[in-house]
Amino acid sequence: MIERERLIEKLQETFKTPIISLQLKALTGDASDRVYYRVSWKKDTETHSHILMEMGDTKNAVTSEEITGKTTNTHFGLPFINIQKYLSACKIPVPEVFFYDKGQAWILLEDLGDLSFADEVNRVIQSPEKVCEYYKNAIDLLISLQLQATPILARQCVAHTRHYDQCLFEWEFDHFIEYGIEKRNKTPLAPEIKSSIRSHFSQLSAHFSAQPSYFTHRDYHSRNLMMQDSPEGLHLRLIDFQDALMGPAEYDLASLLRDSYIDLSHDMIETLLDYYIQEWKKRAALPIDSALFKESFDLISIQRNLKAAGRFIYIDQVKGKDYLLPFVTPTLLKVKNTLQKYERLKPLYDLLAEAVPELQ
Repeated sequence: MIERERLIEKLQETFKTPIISLQLKALTGDASDRVYYRVSWKKDTETHSHILMEMGDTKNAVTSEEITGKTTNTHFGLPFINIQKYLSACKIPVPEVFFYDKGQAWILLEDLGDLSFADEVNRVIQSPEKVCEYYKNAIDLLISLQLQATPILARQCVAHTRHYDQCLFEWEFDHFIEYGIEKRNKTPLAPEIKSSIRSHFSQLSAHFSAQPSYFTHRDYHSRNLMMQDSPEGLHLRLIDFQDALMGPAEYDLASLLRDSYIDLSHDMIETLLDYYIQEWKKRAALPIDSALFKESFDLISIQRNLKAAGRFIYIDQVKGKDYLLPFVTPTLLKVKNTLQKYERLKPLYDLLAEAVPELQ
């Protein structure tokens, strides 16, 4: 429950103005324990609006349940605040932070509106040209994130101390085994089957962790990009970046193009992969082998989609939030299509198909 008097006091202190007719509207949150409100008030004839993030337990807010307990760099403070300041310094379009009230576990943010990238893409989904244009904009922003946020500036970012290493990739694969297979099926895998699956996953994890590392959002998908009107057209803003770390360039691209919430055609994905490679060569001035990059993209999308499907089931079973369950099947069908592209992955496909109905 928000303490209105404390909030009014904090707003008046921040904006140096009397707060009249304060309105609080609860917003649909994400899968975390954070709660969001739209906070609005009037000044003269103008209405001012901001987003209040209520974090709950601040001890949990300085770590990530998806970093497997490795986040111990608490001297960076709250990851959301640390990463927001860093990305802002890197000229990445993130929401402005107006205050952080540690005692109340509140962060007051710029109001980016209600139009997500997912909403806008679904609105124009019957126009492939428009969809492609939007995704090229999202790829442009991703490349900016990778190139501008990867170098360590004078102010170090907590994301630079966290890495997608083999251990973390394997932990996420195990998370899928636990929730996407065993908890979902309400029965454990036979030890020999589980060992064989984990062996395949370990080989993939070793491949991923050997790739060059770049600043990685870790959830760069259509619901974590907001769209705003600007003189140049619709402008993208990046949210939900508190779990950022260093990882393969292909990971965020896979999150975007093999998103759980939007289905892109094979041809569209190929076009957008070619666009990414072309823009990377132009902007990074670094060589990139197109065939190897596309193969690595496919492989890491398998991991990303399995992780997402397992996470959706975990969020239902552990947190009691079932609204992501409808996306489990489409996400796993993406895994099926990708696994079937590579003959050498058939042994892994056969093992998983025995335990995952969508892969059969």
